[in-house]
Amino acid sequence: MRRREFLGLIGGTAVWPGIGYAQRAAMPVIGLAVGGSAATLRPALAAFEDGLKESGYVVGQNVAIEFRFAEGQFDRFSGFMSDFIERNVSVIVTTNNAGIFAAKKATSTIPTVFSVGEDPVKLGLVSSFNRPEGNLTGVTQFAQDLEAKRLALLHEMVPKSSTLGALLNPSFEPFASQLRQLEEAASRLGVKLVVVRANIESEFDAAFSSAVEQKIQAILIGASPFFNSRRQQLIVLAARLGLPAMYEWRDFVEAGGLMSYGTRLADAFRQAGTYAGRILKGDKPGDLPVVQLTKFEFVINLSTAKALGIEVPPLLSARADEVLE
Repeated sequence: MRRREFLGLIGGTAVWPGIGYAQRAAMPVIGLAVGGSAATLRPALAAFEDGLKESGYVVGQNVAIEFRFAEGQFDRFSGFMSDFIERNVSVIVTTNNAGIFAAKKATSTIPTVFSVGEDPVKLGLVSSFNRPEGNLTGVTQFAQDLEAKRLALLHEMVPKSSTLGALLNPSFEPFASQLRQLEEAASRLGVKLVVVRANIESEFDAAFSSAVEQKIQAILIGASPFFNSRRQQLIVLAARLGLPAMYEWRDFVEAGGLMSYGTRLADAFRQAGTYAGRILKGDKPGDLPVVQLTKFEFVINLSTAKALGIEVPPLLSARADEVLE
């Protein structure tokens, strides 16, 4: 089995197989803590490796990675960071707000690369985009600022809909901002918005059932690492209920979801890998500008639309960056 096809997992921990302890100890180690699961993040993790290669680092040859997967349980990050410090990793790489705030609290000396969905200056992570200063730098995707756009696109897909649903994770730090954006967008669109909540998998069925009982005609799945880690369950549930659904990442659409709008998760991981490699080579994180991902893509799954009995509006299809058959 090839390395990229398998990750050894133990209690949210993973290391690339075939790398012995002595070998890992002889090379720099990156501590990579992410909010999702190994299964749903394989393409992104492969992109992270590609970014490392751009800086001259190949996993297993001159760098090792210690993985930690929160699987949507954000309270794990504090323990992850303590473990990284104990293991004396050379660089910490982490995603989402919970991960980076845990890293910021845990250390002011270990170089740390983040990937977040909000403005890192407003979050107090860095002093500026061009000169972050301190031990932090990374990538921002502004992912949580796109919910209004996603709702508008969903409404265009089902233009006769008068009631739209939104599934949000109340444990996700940007929840209040997401809710505000969606309520304002629904008002502009002249539709009723039904918001349901879930922060554990067992709540999905009840949340969807509640939304259906309130006569929603389509649903938006809010940006959340937890939802991304449960991607397949959400896609299957929406299909079973015959609900057109809008998602955050194209990965959902490739897995059978109807549509998505956002940046590419793999691009953020690739950039994080590039920065991690540059830091290992001697660059200071405070001198590396925070990268703003500005390429957004709109993806539609035509097969899913047909299965739902939806005829994709020609103008909407023409605006899509990609239409999957």
